[in-house]
Amino acid sequence: MKKGYVQVYTGDGKGKTTAALGLALRAAGAGLRVYIGQFLKRGPYSEVRALERFSDLISVEQYGTGRFVTAPPGSKDIEAAGRGLETARAAMSSGRYQIIVLEEANVAVNLGLFAVEDLLRLMADKPEAVEIVITGRGAPPEIIDRADLVTEMKNLKHYFDKGVTARTGIEK
Repeated sequence: MKKGYVQVYTGDGKGKTTAALGLALRAAGAGLRVYIGQFLKRGPYSEVRALERFSDLISVEQYGTGRFVTAPPGSKDIEAAGRGLETARAAMSSGRYQIIVLEEANVAVNLGLFAVEDLLRLMADKPEAVEIVITGRGAPPEIIDRADLVTEMKNLKHYFDKGVTARTGIEK
């Protein structure tokens, strides 16, 4: 890949992570190496287990503590997210990966896990041949302005509104 771009998948609809993972699979199918940093998740989600089958081309690391879903983030959450952003930066600069996925990085910014300036700096430092994909609802305007491609997932209808919880293999 000669030229990489910055893609953002945002909005209140379902499918942001799914789109990013689909891109990761397509890239691996083309022989490209992918790094995925998950900023809010912790644990053996279905996508993590599935992507283990492609571990020669796709690396997944989690930087969520899984602790503050219903409460403000604490210092350990902020520390984990900062470590994740620095690890993603190192992966991006290593020459090993052509695709860097920053899952829920927009939400991490909105929760104060790291500053929007930190994410903008990472985007500005992107090597020419690296593609960055940033997911999460509430993409800050500065991220949208800097990105090359922005897709907004819009929720028109969702069975969650009828009380259906996240289902293994579909939402988790």
